[in-house]
Order: sequence, then structure tokens, then C-alpha cells
Amino acid sequence: MTEKEFLQEYDISQFDRPSVAADIAVLAIRSEYTDNYRREANKKLSVLLVKRGDYPYKDKWALPGGFLQQNETLEECAVRKTIEKTGVDPVSVMPTGVFSELDRDPRTRVISHAFVSVLTEDVDIKSTGEAGETKWFDVEFTREGESCTLRLRSDNITIETIMKRSSHKFGNYRYTYISGDKLAFDHSLILAASLSALRKNADNYSVTMDFLPDKFTLNQFQCVQEAILNKPLLAANFRRKAAAFVEETDEYITGAGHRPAKLYTRKEK
Repeated sequence: MTEKEFLQEYDISQFDRPSVAADIAVLAIRSEYTDNYRREANKKLSVLLVKRGDYPYKDKWALPGGFLQQNETLEECAVRKTIEKTGVDPVSVMPTGVFSELDRDPRTRVISHAFVSVLTEDVDIKSTGEAGETKWFDVEFTREGESCTLRLRSDNITIETIMKRSSHKFGNYRYTYISGDKLAFDHSLILAASLSALRKNADNYSVTMDFLPDKFTLNQFQCVQEAILNKPLLAANFRRKAAAFVEETDEYITGAGHRPAKLYTRKEK
């Protein structure tokens, strides 16, 4: 029998075929401006969520995502569903894990490939026919021992989830739900895993620079690092380490109340 003959006789219906989905945590460092023009805008780590308009989990907040089509890759699916549900077009996506718990979707067996994307600046978002309301939520993710608290805030909405950091395999953490509010499906756990992956890579400045535009100031770069790590950094130490990853341009950025600041770009390795 040739391979062609084998494939012609092959019966795929003999095997169960679970549905495959992609879910994406779209993160951005967003500016919170004050009335004091002499102060630099506060930087906050935010995640983009959509309010589900249909069952299951109707009216629950969720990460953008959806089912894989036969003519696309998982990465293409993650980008497509983000555009369809939020109007945001991610520049790039990074895989953060596979979620295959048996009961993660009440409709059927669904295996989700999780991704994280970073945006370099504030972008316009919109609600589409694919989803209900779309909002940015400020993110706080803290740990005490093996207990972790994920707190999401937007206007008068607060979603707080308590989780346990349950495993550490191949350098990645996974989480289990303990108490509190949940995002739809297991999206609270996906978001926690995505934030962990982001913080794990925070010391790799070449990864963190994906938050930045093509040209940026060192102060912008430091603000991104501090927002991800949730701690202040000494400017001298930061600049010494950043020097290996950036190179100067001949351009400056100017603004009311600020001295011109030199713009930098990613150093080509």
C-alpha cells in the first residue's frame, strides 16, 4: 500500500476530535495623566477584556478568543479573534501555555492555546458584533507564599480572584482557583499564567522592549520595567543594564514642561 492509498482509506471518525481555541491576554502599559504638567504620567499595566453577550458565561468578562478555523494557524486565530472582538490588531503574540482541563468549557471538550500580546501605546478599542462591551482593566497581581491575588479594576468594576500557584514545570507556573470572582471559563488562570510569563521575562530587556514604540526615551523604557515588575528601579542601575539593548538616535522628544529627551531604538544584535 502506498501512502496515497493509506490516506484515502484512513477513517478519522474513529478518533475523538476536541475543539481547539486560542485565547489571548492583550496587555498594555497605559498612561494616567495628572493636572500637574511637571509630573510624568503614571504608567499602569492593563488588560483588555470583553463582556460576553451569549451563553455560556453570559455577562461575564473574558479574554478575547475563539475557535480555530481549518485554514489558519493558532497565532492567526488569536490575532483574528482579537480584531473581531475588540478592533485591536496585535503586532505580535507570544504563546504562554496550553489549557486542556476536561471541564474548562461546559459546551464540549475544548483545548485552548493561550497567548499574550503587548501594545506599545494606548489604542482605540470598540465593541463589535462578536462581543458585548470592551474595556481596559488595570491589573494588580500579587503573591503571598503560594497564594496569589489577581485584582482587575475599571471604573466602578472590580474583579478579584484568589488562586494558588500550584506547579512549576519547565520554568512556568500554573494556577488553580481558590475563591473570589472569576473571569469566564478559566480565563483568570490564563491571565495569571500570562502575567507570570511576562514577569519571568522582565529581566530580558529585549522581550520587554516589545511594549515600546520603535523610538522611545530611556524614561519610558524604565516606566515599562517598573510597571511589569511592580517595583521602583534605580535610574543609574537601569540605564547601565539597558545600554546593552539600546542605541541612540539623533532625535529628541519634546513636550510642555519637559526638557527635550533623547530618543533611542532597539540595538540590532
